[in-house]
Amino acid sequence: MAKTKPGKKDLDSYTIKASNKLVRPGDCVLMRPPDSDKPPYVARVEKIEADHRNNVKVRVRWYYRPEESIGGRRQFHGSKELFLSDHYDIQSAHTIEGKCIVHSFKNYTKLENVGSEDYFCRFEYKASTGGFTPDRVAVYCKCEMPYNPDDLMVQCEGCKDWFHPSCMGMTIDEAKKLELFMCLDCSSDDDAKRSLNSFPVSPSGEAKVILIMSTVLIHNLILIMRT
Repeated sequence: MAKTKPGKKDLDSYTIKASNKLVRPGDCVLMRPPDSDKPPYVARVEKIEADHRNNVKVRVRWYYRPEESIGGRRQFHGSKELFLSDHYDIQSAHTIEGKCIVHSFKNYTKLENVGSEDYFCRFEYKASTGGFTPDRVAVYCKCEMPYNPDDLMVQCEGCKDWFHPSCMGMTIDEAKKLELFMCLDCSSDDDAKRSLNSFPVSPSGEAKVILIMSTVLIHNLILIMRT
């Protein structure tokens, strides 16, 4: 008679040996890649289980970096931006190097200091097709690009749109010295030449919308749509 194979048991947590930090389902973790020259993989732990030999495995849902997606990294992607994918996997818990925090886009923009373990996510990503959810995001400036939290933007006191200093012919240092800003469409020629001054923190409110599509054939083609 064949022996019954011992089953697996679910665990409430796993302790990372290197740091003694506790990992629970729902936590985001940094996982060791096969290539030591690459940055750690980022994943969300869905389940932790151990077999009869006490080998611990984790079921994870992978986050993709923009450069790992079909369309690649684009100008508006932040340096700490991740996409929550539909790619699930089973990995040895020993490959977990540490914990991290993947913030919502809104919460990330409110951080006073961004640490090495801070990331943000504003898109879900379908790995097989390159599709994004949501497929539309607000765009700003005359370049009509989505907001990149790494880039300084200034708000026009007239139209309330947000602009990159470089698109307005200013340097970052010049923009930081402003107390009031009027874009060229909202100011006269004389106003445009004045040293005006306003330095709000980040884009908000109504804006135009960008439709984002990403497939193997069109490589993240972007169609601009106005609300």
